Amino acid sequence: MKQPWKTDKWFVSPWNYEPEVTSKFQFPPAKDIKIHDITLRDGEQQAGIAYTLEDKMKIAKALAEAGVHRIETGMPAVSKEDERAIREIVQANFGPEIFAFSRCMVADVKLAKECGVQGVVVEIPSSEHIIKHAYGWELQKAIDLSIEATLLAKELGLYTVWFPIDASRADMNWFLDLIEKISTEGHMDALAVVDTFGGISPHAIPHLIKRVRERVKKPLEPHFHDDFGMGVANTLMARACGCTVAHTTVTGIGERAGNAAMEELVLALLTMYGIDIGIKTEKFYSLSQLVRELSHTQIPSNRPIVGETLLSVESGIVTSWVRRCRDENPLELGPFLPSLVGQRPVEIVLGKSSGIDSVAEWLEKIGGDASQEQREAIVLKVKDASIKKKGLLTEQEFKKIVDSVVHG
Repeated sequence: MKQPWKTDKWFVSPWNYEPEVTSKFQFPPAKDIKIHDITLRDGEQQAGIAYTLEDKMKIAKALAEAGVHRIETGMPAVSKEDERAIREIVQANFGPEIFAFSRCMVADVKLAKECGVQGVVVEIPSSEHIIKHAYGWELQKAIDLSIEATLLAKELGLYTVWFPIDASRADMNWFLDLIEKISTEGHMDALAVVDTFGGISPHAIPHLIKRVRERVKKPLEPHFHDDFGMGVANTLMARACGCTVAHTTVTGIGERAGNAAMEELVLALLTMYGIDIGIKTEKFYSLSQLVRELSHTQIPSNRPIVGETLLSVESGIVTSWVRRCRDENPLELGPFLPSLVGQRPVEIVLGKSSGIDSVAEWLEKIGGDASQEQREAIVLKVKDASIKKKGLLTEQEFKKIVDSVVHG
């Protein structure tokens, strides 16, 4: 019998679905939950990443094919190349809603409109210390620029997301007064709840959302960074508090430690919360590889969901599990099937932790055979060779060991 925590594609904890847990959730209907992907803007702000127009077109197309709802294509004021890329993505009409990012400046908002986008995310420093120390402004300047730019965006017919930089570290009363003022005297169709430096904890999110909602009756869009590894957890908490749109990047790339990872957020919603938002999870691996290639960045080999060695098994004990379960009970080997995210099947590799079943697997792979005593000797030689190499063995190295034991 299928349960929400155990289907033919995933097997997670039943504790996730206990009524005492789920009764506290305020998730919006699945049809209203959207991904606002910022790989092409905030993702590109990761040091060393520089996308060409062609790169941006490829990534935008792949995001659309994965079912992403909104794409933030970049900041047209950054360069003519970025402006052209935004215009061409709009003209390509891949399917998702297309947004541009701009400063709270009249010229930036006008340029976004000229690019043909449907919406604009307008940023302004919102913590009094950032306004003073990083920008050298009087506080009133941030207010005046926000009102002017957001009213223009409204006049131009752009869906407007007001984006207060460093909101989570601002003086709480100042911030709450600020967002109320911009909401009433300026304009916003939605408010981005911005944790620029990843400094808020998951347990603080419900209180933050509650206090913001007391002042602003607009949709809220969590934008959380990952400096403490909390980006996805914080975004999930915000979703559970009723936020519909979340800002994410592919594999979490972005400024400093990056942003909430799209694939982690979507898969957690699907498996741990039973919420399918229409994203094609089977595209995750290929999408991550495309972004990695075009970004010239390295993805940690054991990164959740899309890591290269995520499904490599070296341990002798776990190898025994694989050999017993992979055909009829594959979900005993992990929380989801590799195919759910477009990954390759589980692979048994040879190294220091390998055991008798590892040798048996590889003997079958090369069409070889050995007695039990010989297999035990092979295991010892595999371990020794791996220690000396400080890594995994190749098929050729394994064949050499087998030959030395069996025919030695």
